[in-house]
Amino acid sequence: MDSTETERSTIDRMKEVLQRIRDRGDDGVWISTVTEAELRDRAAAVNADLPLAGLTFAVKDNIDVAGVPTTAACPDFAYVPERTAPVVRRLLDAGALLVGKTNMDQFATGLTGARSPYGTPESVFGGGLISGGSSSGSAVAVAAGLVDFSLGTDTAGSGRVPAALNGIVGVKPTRGLLSTKGVVPACRSLDCVSIFAPDVARAAAVLRVAKGPATGDAWGRTGSYPLRNPAELRVGAARGLDFLGDAGQEKAYAAGLDRFGGDVRTVDVEPLLEAGDLLYRGPWVAERLADLGDFLSAHPGSVLPVTRQVLETGLRFTAVDAWRGLHRLRELKAWTERLFETVDVLVLPTVATTYTHAEIAADPIGRNLNLGRYTQFANLLDLAAVTVPNGFTAEGRPASLTLFGPAFSDETLALLAEELGRTQDLMTVAVVGLHLSGEPRNAELTDRRATLIGAARTAPCYRLYALPSGAPGLVRDDTGAAIDIELWQLPAATVGSLLAGIPAPLSLGRVVLADGTEVTGFLCEAYAVATAQDITAGGGWRAHRSTPERQDI
Repeated sequence: MDSTETERSTIDRMKEVLQRIRDRGDDGVWISTVTEAELRDRAAAVNADLPLAGLTFAVKDNIDVAGVPTTAACPDFAYVPERTAPVVRRLLDAGALLVGKTNMDQFATGLTGARSPYGTPESVFGGGLISGGSSSGSAVAVAAGLVDFSLGTDTAGSGRVPAALNGIVGVKPTRGLLSTKGVVPACRSLDCVSIFAPDVARAAAVLRVAKGPATGDAWGRTGSYPLRNPAELRVGAARGLDFLGDAGQEKAYAAGLDRFGGDVRTVDVEPLLEAGDLLYRGPWVAERLADLGDFLSAHPGSVLPVTRQVLETGLRFTAVDAWRGLHRLRELKAWTERLFETVDVLVLPTVATTYTHAEIAADPIGRNLNLGRYTQFANLLDLAAVTVPNGFTAEGRPASLTLFGPAFSDETLALLAEELGRTQDLMTVAVVGLHLSGEPRNAELTDRRATLIGAARTAPCYRLYALPSGAPGLVRDDTGAAIDIELWQLPAATVGSLLAGIPAPLSLGRVVLADGTEVTGFLCEAYAVATAQDITAGGGWRAHRSTPERQDI
């Protein structure tokens, strides 16, 4: 391919990116995007020999890009920076193309993705599931296939929880490995820039480019850790974890541990969880006021009530509390150092359970804390972490694992995570309509390396509808009938991007087959069929399409 063809293909890809963003409409993912002309000009000028040439990316809107407002999801806080954050500049210089800045929990305070005046992104898995935060938009942008990778930040789990809830990879590097200069502080001594990507290989490629000290960055660090063969690693698994009654996540964690084989040892993690409690239940919450306190005092009405409530808890702590916290943290760090003399990697579930937006609205503070239970100790204890998909629960909720290692073990963690990807879980999905073999959207399965298991039928408890959109909708109804479907098997990590292209009211759920077994499949929410055509009598989508007298929809 000559340079002209390469340029044309890159520009065409940029047009496709912007069209996908337009097609999704107001999905709460973006706070600002570049213009089509600007993206086209940058695409035409990119050097094809650069390491990230032509890859598109997004940046969480608490990270500076020159000339583009930084809002931290607070309109009255917004400012227009003169300089681009060094970590972003490295990516641009490596040939990556910035598409825009993404939504977030206000001031990076939260793990839900539901604390922003710019809208509320939903997980790509639908069903009202939260996207996770605070890097909500950055995670969904990758999981939905809108960009090739993105940057977030991670102080308490904001680069891992959204990855878990959207079925992608989230890298929380060693503190200081990626420069935080040009990043709005959340908790300055703990903040990290994080990376979201569809797979470990791409995340590792971005990390290699993005890491390194920046002039004037007081928090930047360099260091080393011996590179280890994944097959030789001693893996620590936690005992006695609380999954908050979510048996599906508990089973997924146990199954995920089986993927490691070899030397898996059970360890106690209570001291780690105690350290994590210092972040929001201890004096470290007061550190957030060191940077945001003046703005909060001057503009109390500009901050969301739930954000203000969290920040103002920092006023309860004294300097004596802070020193007591530091002393206890040093003891817990010493314990953690001893732990990593007995294991090389610790593996935990990223979240104990998942929540819908309605569940978060019912208890925004308590359930936010639940989401951070197995993430928020990492930066306090100076650990590196990588989050990877770990299949789905029987209820169709995403599961994931997070691998933890000592500071600067990032490359070793990436090697182990990549090895896990080679043995990743396969997921069986029941499709009923446009994704059937030979139908218009079947390529969305085959492009994800899906294979056809074969034809099947549901149990006789479903109704099939032709929705006004032209798509079919399968609804559980005990007065229904058996419906023809197909079963496809695909890598679990690719299911998120598949669902991202499936509009409401469709989502994943459990489908009962004729033999009584259950698989994950596409279902339709009941409210959507009120004005739809009931085509159950035909027995399936193909039968409906082949009926001459059917009405076009």
